[in-house]
Amino acid sequence: MFGESGSGKTVLLSSFYGAAQDQAGREDSQAPQLYDLVADDTTQGDRLLKNYFRMENSAEVPAGNRFRAEPYRFTLSLRSTPSAAERKAMPVDAVQLVWHDYPGEWFERSVSGPEEERRRIEAFRALLVSDVALLMVDGQKLKDAAGEEERYLKALFHTLRTGLVRLRDEILVGGKELVRFPRIWVLALSKADLLPEMDVDRFKALVLEKAADELGQLREAIESMVVGDEALAVGEDALLLSSARFTPGRIAVRERIGVDVILPLAAMLPFERHVTWARRQEIPAKVARELAENAGTIGTGAMALAMFGARHRLPGRLGLISTALATVVPLLSKDMVQDAASLAGEKLRGVHDRALEKKQSLAAILTGFKIDLERAEREGVLRRSRR
Repeated sequence: MFGESGSGKTVLLSSFYGAAQDQAGREDSQAPQLYDLVADDTTQGDRLLKNYFRMENSAEVPAGNRFRAEPYRFTLSLRSTPSAAERKAMPVDAVQLVWHDYPGEWFERSVSGPEEERRRIEAFRALLVSDVALLMVDGQKLKDAAGEEERYLKALFHTLRTGLVRLRDEILVGGKELVRFPRIWVLALSKADLLPEMDVDRFKALVLEKAADELGQLREAIESMVVGDEALAVGEDALLLSSARFTPGRIAVRERIGVDVILPLAAMLPFERHVTWARRQEIPAKVARELAENAGTIGTGAMALAMFGARHRLPGRLGLISTALATVVPLLSKDMVQDAASLAGEKLRGVHDRALEKKQSLAAILTGFKIDLERAEREGVLRRSRR
């Protein structure tokens, strides 16, 4: 999650975890709960829940992270025991998620000394090995700049670009461009509740109208750091985010926007896009090989939510293929991979319903994630690139 200080990263983390644990907020949901998400570190989990319930009960916003990066590790595990066939296809039944919280000031100012500089470089190296980045646009600052939005947006993209360029030599060890690198950079409007008239298409149009050149310069800086820049999407996807609805004296934590899309987005967007790029043979052989070899790793890395699969294989990479290399990750069949990437509408719903009937939890989760993304698009919260 690339954003300046005050853009809402820490609040979003608390809202994300609190929503996953808040049983009262699920009472009206008809969808079956197929998995659980819990913090590996109980102390961290309790802290996030404290933040969440203080927002709900005391209208108290958690303080931002100002001094150091801190990884929050979560485990997503299936509620039901996989069948023998599922277990054979999927060697494990858990996924680890790592959400990196870090000071937004690290983009805006010099650090205090060598130790903070070391922590900053380590944090950004960790962020830059995942698949999806969120470029955070602060809804409060955008609202305050009404009528001259270009002033804020141009400064924002310039700050992000400068921050990446400043760290380029430290991040690119030996000057070598990165193969593992976020390849999907999503424009994300935080605090979207402050701009109720702004749907995702208006948001993206505003960014392009006011700051297309600066976004292009940021894209060029990102391209200079990665191998295979043709397999890269910067600013093509857009998302609205709000951790809650904030009014004087009240924070309605269950009136959030886009937070429930984060996990489906992390799991499915790289999956869909990489399959599409592979079909078009837009992924260079070296990149395709690296993606396949690291098939257990997927996430919203630059968005601070990163899913790592060094020990757990993740559904989002379930059948990542390169048609050029005829590489298939041996978790699902190639046909199922292709279908999972292209399913939509009624056909998607039918496959999802059959997976539920047959208690095929993994397939039900994947198709459920895609259904969530389609719903977010219909509601004007998400817009996926058509490329």
